[in-house]
Amino acid sequence: MNKEKKSYGLLEGKNGIVFGPLDSSSIGWRIAQATYREGAQIAISNVPIAQRVGTIDKLSEECGNAPLILCDASNFNELVEGFNKVKSSIGKIDFIIHSIGMSQNIRKGVEYEDVNYDWYMRTLDVSGVSLHKIISAALKTETINDGGSIVSLTYIASTRNFWTYADMGDAKSLLESITRSYGPRLARRGIRINTVSQSPTYTKAGSGISDFDIMYDFANLTSPLGNATADDCADYVVTLVSDFTRKVTMQVLYNDGGYSSVGLTIPALRVFQKAIANKHLLKDVNFNDFYPPEYRENDPLDLDGKNERKS
Repeated sequence: MNKEKKSYGLLEGKNGIVFGPLDSSSIGWRIAQATYREGAQIAISNVPIAQRVGTIDKLSEECGNAPLILCDASNFNELVEGFNKVKSSIGKIDFIIHSIGMSQNIRKGVEYEDVNYDWYMRTLDVSGVSLHKIISAALKTETINDGGSIVSLTYIASTRNFWTYADMGDAKSLLESITRSYGPRLARRGIRINTVSQSPTYTKAGSGISDFDIMYDFANLTSPLGNATADDCADYVVTLVSDFTRKVTMQVLYNDGGYSSVGLTIPALRVFQKAIANKHLLKDVNFNDFYPPEYRENDPLDLDGKNERKS
């Protein structure tokens, strides 16, 4: 935690829980730190194995010995038990953060058209349906206060194709749909729900995506403000669980330096123009492998060197 960072006391008197922190690279970790910095009393939740493979005990200490609620967010009964523990440790809560995502297919390098369907369903359950289960368990146990806020994390691959994001794109689409479907139901109690679409961020999960470094660099080059960091995301989430966003709900909110609204910047276009003039480079990156047969047959980029490019 950046101990020099100023606190504005935006969350004084509020309680909340953050699902999903694993280590200091996790966005959920930074969100936990930021909410605590702003005055909230928090609980931290992850699966039991996270104590062994992660460093959540350290995060708990940094956040005022925050209680650790060890449970599987895809198991409704465990969530019910977990929320009862939250109530007994810090009382009823004002916000819930969902920072959970995993894909065994991506981790194992399985192509989208060859997915293991058991793993695929697990991806949807852990990364998407778990949001529904968390909300339902919080309501059933009467753990969340009226006027509360629920925030999850998504990615632009929910609505656009990012080849190597594969089945996680499906899971993020589901997550966003749950946000919209639950929104009016939660509104009856003044509870709002939103999801933040974050820039590519170097986390343990994100770094397991094939060619993630290329995705990161491209977004950083294309975004007018550059990629948003995990700390930028955490600060934004603080505002969404504060009292300053009481009428914001059911939204996909982009925290991505403007990437989602840009076609291509002039520098990126110039880089692309120079790249397509380099036939050896285009062959090296298998450019034609991603286009239909008729495109490859016509060879408009003249990769075979049969035609002269017009100046």
